Amino acid sequence: MVLIAGRKVFGAAMALFEKRVTIFKKRDRETWAQIKKVLRDAGLRGVRASHYLQDVVMAGGCGAKLDPRDFGAKGKIDRDIYYVEVRESDEETARELLRRAGIVASIEDDLMVDAALRKHRADKYYPQ
Repeated sequence: MVLIAGRKVFGAAMALFEKRVTIFKKRDRETWAQIKKVLRDAGLRGVRASHYLQDVVMAGGCGAKLDPRDFGAKGKIDRDIYYVEVRESDEETARELLRRAGIVASIEDDLMVDAALRKHRADKYYPQ
């Protein structure tokens, strides 16, 4: 039980207000699907797994939104960023379940950073 706005909140409603922790954030659909399956099969509740488009939609019309990289031999490129969030109280349980399944859940912090800036940062902190 927890008090929210002076009212007692129990059970499922409490899960709505619990802080979530990101345990996976990457451009890797296969690993994301494996993580979702492992957590769902274990019966872990309060897992939020989704994805969003990385690129900003280009302005313009008349085909300006077409990306020539989408017309290659392998078809459209998957630019989505996949993430999995769990309740803070279930973080250790989720990490243990993933460890037992042999899945490495990682977070890439520079997914939305420009490639040139990423290279500049790498050169600055890891000179060759």
